Amino acid sequence: MSVRRPWLLPMAPLYGAALALKKQLFAWGWLKRNHLESTVISVGSVSAGGAGKTPVVLMLAGILRHRGYAVRILTRGYKRSSEMIARVEPFDDARWHGDEPVLLAQRSGVPVYVGADRYQAGIMAEQGEPSEKLVVHLLDDGFQHRRLARDIDIVLLTQEDVEDTLLPAGNLREPLEAIAQADVVVLREDEADTLRSVVNGLSHSKGRPSIWVIRRRLSLGEGGEVALPTMPFAFCGIARPDNFTRMLAAQGYEAMKTLAFEDHHAYNEDDITRLMQQARAVEANGFVTTEKDAVKLTPILRDRLETVGPIVVARLCVELLDEKQALEQLVAMVGRLDRRRRQGR
Repeated sequence: MSVRRPWLLPMAPLYGAALALKKQLFAWGWLKRNHLESTVISVGSVSAGGAGKTPVVLMLAGILRHRGYAVRILTRGYKRSSEMIARVEPFDDARWHGDEPVLLAQRSGVPVYVGADRYQAGIMAEQGEPSEKLVVHLLDDGFQHRRLARDIDIVLLTQEDVEDTLLPAGNLREPLEAIAQADVVVLREDEADTLRSVVNGLSHSKGRPSIWVIRRRLSLGEGGEVALPTMPFAFCGIARPDNFTRMLAAQGYEAMKTLAFEDHHAYNEDDITRLMQQARAVEANGFVTTEKDAVKLTPILRDRLETVGPIVVARLCVELLDEKQALEQLVAMVGRLDRRRRQGR
């Protein structure tokens, strides 16, 4: 077991008890679940961050679009400065809407709505995006958002989650046993052999949940727009920065040094000065960072960094190993839900 904050370990059982009570209140109907008109597919995890949900949301958005569905993404926008429920445009201010919503808007090609109340965001999407196609809402990081009813729960699980403990001592937002309630569990290719038995051991019924395996890779400067620095300085503000540096190294692209900020960090002039000073100290000739960090760099901040060298944005891409089977399962689930809705009208 990994205990990140051992001094808070006595609080973990209290957190677990409060979580169990909240779940029971929803089960009894004392806390209300809200239902949208259209199908809701949640992509979530049991941990507080770093499982890689955003690339999976992007992958599913592309898959469903190509299958003819009208896709809408609903997301919270952690650490954003605005509290408004709004549609996010591709080049909106990431500080206002949040880094992940802006990234999703840039990469997905589908409408993205941000709001702490995902139900109201979904209402806005249904009213503002009429479509003759079957509409599917992708709920980003929705496994713990019980106020909005989900039709399909897709949950990412990592080896780090299995070795973790509950908040506040660890980073688990709920016990591992919660994955038994998922419809699909997504595993990384390099961890699948080990974690498949964990998932099966936690499952309470035959055939639930299904297991999908994904392959992850970093795309570095593809297209030739920016030459890769030969001696890059890496920086990021993500939940699991070690994963970023490991993936860079796995592709033979090791950074001279890495500076990690807190997750969803908003960059300012002082941060840029610090990055430039440390990059010059190790004689780096450019930078490499994540997409989530890049959307928070204003043109002025970018210009300053580029006095040291080019900025390469590492794009995390995922693909399903058994795409045919996974697509058949997903389309069957969505189609079945759509038939139920039509029969209920």
